Amino acid sequence: MIKQKVRVKTFKIDDITVTGQSDQTVLEVAREHNIYIPTLCYLEGLSCVGSCRMCLVEIKGCRELAPACTSKIKEGMEVVTTSPDIQAHRNMILSMLFSERTHTCSVCVVNGNCELQDKTVELGLEHSLVPYLEQRFEIDASHKNFVHDPNRCILCTRCVRVCDEIEGAHALDLVDRGINTRIIHDMDEPWADSQSCTSCGKCVYVCPTGALYEKDISTEEKLKKTDIILNLIKSRKKDD
Repeated sequence: MIKQKVRVKTFKIDDITVTGQSDQTVLEVAREHNIYIPTLCYLEGLSCVGSCRMCLVEIKGCRELAPACTSKIKEGMEVVTTSPDIQAHRNMILSMLFSERTHTCSVCVVNGNCELQDKTVELGLEHSLVPYLEQRFEIDASHKNFVHDPNRCILCTRCVRVCDEIEGAHALDLVDRGINTRIIHDMDEPWADSQSCTSCGKCVYVCPTGALYEKDISTEEKLKKTDIILNLIKSRKKDD
């Protein structure tokens, strides 16, 4: 197999001239140059799936907005990260996430430590732009240490990816479609009965909402540990 050469590309983000490697995405280069683009499903160290669409940007010449986390950079491209159209799309995306499941912050175990909540404040969304669907799912509290509440899930699949790509267990996956889509353990078994789960807790640490959380600790202690991924990757590289 012929390995493709990595080349340096020069382009513009918000009229700022930047450079990056041809295998990088718009989001990666933007972060390297301290240009902020909001994200939810993206987590450095995991594969990019572009599922939440929070990082939508305008690329000159493209008819539709594109997710910055999966858009590879190109020589001479011009990217815009903020505009009234982008803001409207991000607010609609947040509204749809809130409408699909139950996200009542005042009674959520991660109130104050939730990335979805943070994005709502950051983008100034004061109310949902679409009706609530009142979808209800059964909570799985069978595991001795953790709880899975699908009603708080935004289907970002961080938990699925970290379990597969970092832990190597692939105990989690998706089932069903549309608003009925759920995260499941093994073949949709109770978490405690999962033969693949190693109980490492990585899925809980990277969950951006209260869909996965630890038992028997206070709300103040329910801090997410998303930096665990990069620390593990760096540690493993040292051991190689």
